[in-house]
Amino acid sequence: MKNIFENLTIGGFAKAAGVNVETIRFYQRKGLVSEPSKHYGSIRRYTETDVARVRFVKSAQRLGFNLDEIAKLLRLNDGAHCDEASLLAEHKLQEIRNKMTDLTRIETVLSALVCACHAQKGNVSCPLITSLQGEKRHGSTDETHNRAAELP
Repeated sequence: MKNIFENLTIGGFAKAAGVNVETIRFYQRKGLVSEPSKHYGSIRRYTETDVARVRFVKSAQRLGFNLDEIAKLLRLNDGAHCDEASLLAEHKLQEIRNKMTDLTRIETVLSALVCACHAQKGNVSCPLITSLQGEKRHGSTDETHNRAAELP
């Protein structure tokens, strides 16, 4: 039985990898996927290895790795560089943890601002808008405003 992932055109390759053709071309320009030479009547043909490589790139992106980091991981793909790959992953994990801390802080401040907006009565300035403008209400020691000003 013939392997359906052998001798794919770029359209078939993109479909098998679950991306569009422009993604393939973009990855080729970035050096993440090689561009095969033209055979078989001047049409480039891709293989199962190419499909697996694009799937690797997409999986790494879902874990938060950017394309430069993915390129490094691909260079370490021979299995003999697990320590180096682990260091990249540890660095990424710390970045993710830092983002989670920032997002938690943002959620806390935004939640307080939404509550402050709902508590407003009459025709007064909106706490959210005031906070985003970086203004402090006259005579206010509004802790939410101070926290909003310190967000990343």
